[in-house]
Amino acid sequence: MRIGLLTEGGYPYVSGEAGLWCDRLVRGLGQHEFDVYALTRSERQEARGWVPLPPQVSRVRTASLWDAEDDGVVYGRRARRRFAEHYGELAATLSTTVPGQVPGAAGTVSRADSEAAPDQSALEADRFANALYGLAELARDEGGLPRALRSETAVRALERACRAPGAHRLAREARVPDLLTVAARLERALRPLSLDWYEDDGLGAVDLCHAASGGTAALPGLLARHFCEVPLLVTEYGVRLRAHYLTDPDSSPSIRALLAAFHGRLAAETYRRAALITPGNAHARRWQERCGADRAKLRTVHPGMDATPFAEAGESPEGADPRTLVWVGRVEPAKDLVSLLHAFAEIRKEEPGARLRIVGGPADPEGAAYLAHCKGLAAQLFPDEADGPHAVGSNPVSFEETGGPELPSRADAYASGALVVLSSVVEGFPAGLVEAMFCGRATVSTDVGAVVEAIGGTGLVVPPRNPRALAEACVALLRDPERRARLGAA
Repeated sequence: MRIGLLTEGGYPYVSGEAGLWCDRLVRGLGQHEFDVYALTRSERQEARGWVPLPPQVSRVRTASLWDAEDDGVVYGRRARRRFAEHYGELAATLSTTVPGQVPGAAGTVSRADSEAAPDQSALEADRFANALYGLAELARDEGGLPRALRSETAVRALERACRAPGAHRLAREARVPDLLTVAARLERALRPLSLDWYEDDGLGAVDLCHAASGGTAALPGLLARHFCEVPLLVTEYGVRLRAHYLTDPDSSPSIRALLAAFHGRLAAETYRRAALITPGNAHARRWQERCGADRAKLRTVHPGMDATPFAEAGESPEGADPRTLVWVGRVEPAKDLVSLLHAFAEIRKEEPGARLRIVGGPADPEGAAYLAHCKGLAAQLFPDEADGPHAVGSNPVSFEETGGPELPSRADAYASGALVVLSSVVEGFPAGLVEAMFCGRATVSTDVGAVVEAIGGTGLVVPPRNPRALAEACVALLRDPERRARLGAA
């Protein structure tokens, strides 16, 4: 079988989401042929290159979501009318969506007439789908959409939809800067519509499209199904729609409402058209069902993980520094290292000898900016530490990466402390916690994603964005080595 593997910000790049999972999938299916279609999120990711690819990967095609090059396509009068019609319909489905309710599920519209609600929801879903595929067909006929999606026509269509009767209050409140921001975000999200991947020598030649996540990664799969009738399989460990709800907290309510409506409707369309959906955990499955996914299509498949690299640390947990807390992962806002640093400041008041090792680096410019912010915050919280927040010596907080002489691997990072901490506000399947468990380390983590499902009662769990609760749990385990050892062994 020939499989088109669809990724966004991930495989085959070295620094990418679900990279290890995709690599295990491809290498474990040596009897099949893979074509990888990868969307990239940053220049840095592209510069770091690819992981070594096995022979069953026959081709790799990539496209950027981060640059803003002009496609140079100029529409004639008829094409402009087609664009205005389809984009206007798309915008109308976003402006009428009720924030906080999931498009595609009953509840998207008013409950005043409960019997009519499902029918109205289906009509709105069809309206969104027709607009989406209408834009895709226009892009195919004319050679691309980016210039049109960034045009004044697009912004005016958004404005008309937001001012129309029946628009939600938050849509009506959108100002021109809000509409410009939404149009720019939609252009990036819809960029796959303009790709030349959907011909007979591209995704039209595969037997199956397998999207390694929902959201934008699944969009090429929807178009391959639309243009070439290729079946679509979607795997999600963290539901993109949920992640969107929890990001961009500084954006205006109008921006967040309109973009949430788009991502919600895209998720609903993806689940509706997919032949099979494989959530990576029960938490993701519940979200998918709430988004309208048919239970008959759902198969929960937990990610397989190799315990071998962590076996040595797991056999000798007593060698860890009993005063050191360790955080390991990709540095990004969703990991909420700010709360962790504030929690550690409280921990130091109770346990002055405690240390915190933050091990990991950013994957994109947003992560790099967040890392710089966290280093600055650490310098403010611990101003009397002479070596600064970068040092490993006397300073209580260190920012490090694996691969050096002191921490050659992730296993060495976990082994350097007695307690592993996770402070995320968004999490899919917490692979880092499972790695810590392989190493026999006790864990303190926030109750997000599939955390409780993964640890099964072998660690302490606290509410997210609650530094005091996080600090209290950590202090409790730092002061109780027997309990710490018991949890680690469990």
